[in-house]
Amino acid sequence: MKEERICHVRIGNEVREYIAGTLYKQIAADFQDRYQHDIVLVYVDGKLQELRKTLQKDCTIDFETTAGAIGHETYKRSMKLMLVKAVYDVASREDIRKVRVHFSIGRGYYCTIEGKVELNQEFLDKVESRMREIAKQNIPIEKRTISTDDAIALFRKHGMYDKEKLFEYRRVSRVNIYSMNEFEDYFYGYMVPSAGYLKYFKLYLYDEGFVMQMPDRKEPEAVPEFCPRHKLFAVQKESVKWSDMQGIETVGALNDKITKGDVQELVLVQEALQEKKIAEIASEIADRKDIKFVLIAGPSSSGKTTFSHRLSIQLRANGLRPRPLAVDNYFVEREENPRDENGEYDFECLEAVDVELFNRQMRELLEGKEVLIPHFNFVNGHKEYDGPTMKLGATDVLVIEGIHCLNPKLTKELADENKFKIYISALTQLNIDEHNRIPSTDGRFLRRIVRDARTRGSNAQRTIRMWESVRRGEEKNIFPYQEEADRMFNSALVYELAVLKPYVERLLFAIDRDCPEYLEAKRLLKFLDYFVGIGSENIPMNSLLREFVGGGCFRV
Repeated sequence: MKEERICHVRIGNEVREYIAGTLYKQIAADFQDRYQHDIVLVYVDGKLQELRKTLQKDCTIDFETTAGAIGHETYKRSMKLMLVKAVYDVASREDIRKVRVHFSIGRGYYCTIEGKVELNQEFLDKVESRMREIAKQNIPIEKRTISTDDAIALFRKHGMYDKEKLFEYRRVSRVNIYSMNEFEDYFYGYMVPSAGYLKYFKLYLYDEGFVMQMPDRKEPEAVPEFCPRHKLFAVQKESVKWSDMQGIETVGALNDKITKGDVQELVLVQEALQEKKIAEIASEIADRKDIKFVLIAGPSSSGKTTFSHRLSIQLRANGLRPRPLAVDNYFVEREENPRDENGEYDFECLEAVDVELFNRQMRELLEGKEVLIPHFNFVNGHKEYDGPTMKLGATDVLVIEGIHCLNPKLTKELADENKFKIYISALTQLNIDEHNRIPSTDGRFLRRIVRDARTRGSNAQRTIRMWESVRRGEEKNIFPYQEEADRMFNSALVYELAVLKPYVERLLFAIDRDCPEYLEAKRLLKFLDYFVGIGSENIPMNSLLREFVGGGCFRV
């Protein structure tokens, strides 16, 4: 009889003995009552593992719950598997050509079904009921690894042609396949071990599809009401529709265009679309004769600076004279700047801006007065009045950029008819395949890594470390005011990740394995491996992408 081998496992300050081969899921269950939220993954000596794996040696263990960034994404990813299975359980495979998970909306995903199915409330209720049955039955999520060639054949058999095309470009020799009973699929990233973890969700009919609403990280066991942001949704849907018309729904299709088509044409058509949108916005501003303040806001790495330059050119073409102005010049004196909960200066809150001075000077400009605009000295933390004065002429418009530009409190004393608000963000229209989406956050994140390294001397490790704080600031100060915009502009370029790939990879590979940021670097490197690269020589000098990779014609 084979002797059982004992492993010593350190969890926090406690050391326990477990038999080698014990599931991490069982170890997690022993400690679950010490955690407020469900444990979904485990760190074994700092390496992230799924709970379905087994203990093999003495080690130190930490747990990841649904309240953690990685754990929350794992929950949502696993929900997609259960959703797609439920759809196929309710309707026959012959009636469904494709289930598509498009993009984030609210706290969930906007999805559509292509085929003979009539998507109505009755059908959606059946899908949701089936999902709850699957969760109640606690159906295991199995994982197996097969060769890439076998995976391609499997996807072709199941009619998952997006995945078939995707893996024709993968250099890896093996592919992980996840399954619930007979339903098999590929997902990019970790999964929970069984459907019993997937209890919190709600389906809502919306537009031509439906939304799978899920919890927020802050409250992983509560599903918030679905509150659609209609303007943002319209821009996202339009971008997806344009990509579909170009035949570039997924990464595999993009790779086809790059390897078998005309890369220059791909780039120029996308750039022409953006220029068309910018020209439309400029024409709308010119048609509204009372507009004097063009207010531009958006999250980090949206391309606000280049967009402002290009919009200004189009405004000039419409007979206006744009005058740039940065809200950053209206920071309060450093000693008056609020601090956050950690005692650090909070430069992103509205209270860090001298709102009263800003409004007074904007009113004076509107009245035709000559105004001395401050310049904020970030070294000594004080406003300085050593520049030229400003006076608005009949055709002048102020182009104002700042994170609070959509917040009504910033321009509280300015009449709405004098303001035109623009929200800009990089809303990724491309997905990995029909079930694996590319978060817009990742697109902006990669842009930020490249720009920080090029213009700020900041390595990828530091950018990764700061990113969650940046995201918290966006959630608090920018996203709540999106729908205040008169127009929204999507700065994402369908080809951009293929261009960013060689810039980002070398920066990510520089992060050591023992750094806390290594896991995120590894995730991004795996993600970039899906793309065939494009050289930046194909990118026009006025492209928004030049703000990040350099070589542009604008001063940024």
